[in-house]
Amino acid sequence: MLWAIHQQQLDPLYDLIPFSSVVSTFFAALPVLVLFYLLVPRRWLAPKAGAAASVVALLVSVTVYRMPVASAGMSFLYGAAFGLLPVGWTIFNAMLLYNITVTTGKFDIVRRSVAGLSADARIQAILIAFAFGAFLEGAAGGGTPVAICGAIMVGLGFDPFLAAVLCLIANTSPVAYGGLGTPLITLEGVTNDLPVKTLSVMAGHQLPFLSLIVPLYMIRCMCNWKQTWEVWPALLVSGGSFALFQYGFATAHTWHPSLVLWPMTDIGGGIFSLVVTAIFLRYWRPKNEWHYNAVTTSPASNSSEASGAHAAEAAAAKALLAEQPSGAQEPLTPRSIAIAWMPYALMSLFLMLTGLVRQQEPANPSKPFVHLGPLQTNYLIPVPFLHQQVQRDADLLAEGKKEDKENAYYNFAWVTAPGSAVFLAALVSMVLLRMTPTQIATVFKRTVIQMKIPIPTIAFMLGLSYVTRYSGMDATLGVAFAGAGMLYPFFAPILGWLGVFLTGTDAGSNALFGSLQQITATKVHETGVFQHLDLGQAQILICASNSTGGVMGKMIDAQSIVVATAATHQLGREADIFKAVIWHSIFLACVVGAMTMLQAYVVPFTYMVPHP
Repeated sequence: MLWAIHQQQLDPLYDLIPFSSVVSTFFAALPVLVLFYLLVPRRWLAPKAGAAASVVALLVSVTVYRMPVASAGMSFLYGAAFGLLPVGWTIFNAMLLYNITVTTGKFDIVRRSVAGLSADARIQAILIAFAFGAFLEGAAGGGTPVAICGAIMVGLGFDPFLAAVLCLIANTSPVAYGGLGTPLITLEGVTNDLPVKTLSVMAGHQLPFLSLIVPLYMIRCMCNWKQTWEVWPALLVSGGSFALFQYGFATAHTWHPSLVLWPMTDIGGGIFSLVVTAIFLRYWRPKNEWHYNAVTTSPASNSSEASGAHAAEAAAAKALLAEQPSGAQEPLTPRSIAIAWMPYALMSLFLMLTGLVRQQEPANPSKPFVHLGPLQTNYLIPVPFLHQQVQRDADLLAEGKKEDKENAYYNFAWVTAPGSAVFLAALVSMVLLRMTPTQIATVFKRTVIQMKIPIPTIAFMLGLSYVTRYSGMDATLGVAFAGAGMLYPFFAPILGWLGVFLTGTDAGSNALFGSLQQITATKVHETGVFQHLDLGQAQILICASNSTGGVMGKMIDAQSIVVATAATHQLGREADIFKAVIWHSIFLACVVGAMTMLQAYVVPFTYMVPHP
């Protein structure tokens, strides 16, 4: 059938074959299984694997779930379009702004202003891998923190293997807000519009605890406990200041509705941690200055090229590490440092201004729009063959509802998408930094190279996610996962961790499993195990944990590891680095699982879960 209203069914093979529920669950999981097979054993590039899994999802939706062809196709296009705007648009322009600072030589000033704060290797790791890495994750994402921080640390004398491992571990707690909050924006888009501001509050009630743990954990990986405790004041100041700022920006809108600051959580948190720690280091130094001189790992590979499937990731990493402009280094003065940081100050200003406008934009066409002259700041476009053409399964309807047709509005927010504010900051920076046409062309070319893997990956993952959501496949899987019962809050972050391992991004994981997490939370809530949480709170907790647990998978995904090896000149040692970080990744994901269990069941931790 080409076009008709699609009635979702949890068990589309009921009465057709024996053990139909098991077989239906297998078909619902088949796109993810194909994705896993192509990414891990076959080692396909993420965009190719995502495209293949999307084709499988479309075939299953049409043949098994009997979704009309037009509706299935439009659900994929709807998801892919959301992956391009606002998600892809945001991370592209964030990387564009970063490349502007590199090409004009301003990033070198930023780098030296951070690296020169201490000669102690432990303090350098805290400042560069953790605080500066968090800033880069928030400002650009896309592997930037691992690449840049790894290269800086090697230049400071760190063992290359250790530098790679430390940067991978450090690049965890800030990932949920990476790329100006794109993971949470994605999560809102796939969870039937759970408010992104509430998801941010929930993440802000989990991640600060990890921000206190991660610096300590990272330093312990590079030296013994005695040497770690020698720098506990710096660990407390750096991790504590970042955690405090992270909590404040993630939840500021709950104090005053106009303070929509959560997209800048990592940018501001990283800068705040750097500044506070730098001030602290003027009055405190470790008793024994410690340097990492001995090489305790096997020699790094001399290979200069990546082998096999990951050559494209290596090429993107090399683009991240593009050489600074030749010539004498500009001296570090308050004026030069202020000018170097100016593009990010402009970005923050424009993000705050567009955030104020975004608060006035409607979520449905029945409310008045915000106008910019003759144009609206956003357009809600009903998706053909999909809007109000999908009927939820009766078992998924809210109590008292007889039907629940799915809305499908594509929000073309050309003004207030975070990427638009960043693009404006990039244009203004080009003028203020007096870039030549050749430099501008170089910046755009380099950004395209760096984004040729992340953006198509996110587009395909969101297309795949929207097919599974509108066809009903995610509902089938959600009911199956609900069998974990009261233990599910522990496993929800582990599922997010798996999603990041597969897709390479927290946004990709949220696209893949966000809707599934919402449905599973609903089914588990129906069993009555969430005695202290209502349905909306249960959904917020479980869905947000997909993102906060997913951050721990960032250190083991293929893209991050290849970027780390390229940045530290160790291409060919990907397997060694994976083995070195896998258990750290699993342990920290379990920490998030335990935290989620506490917030699900144990008073007073349950009070930390906001209402949507």
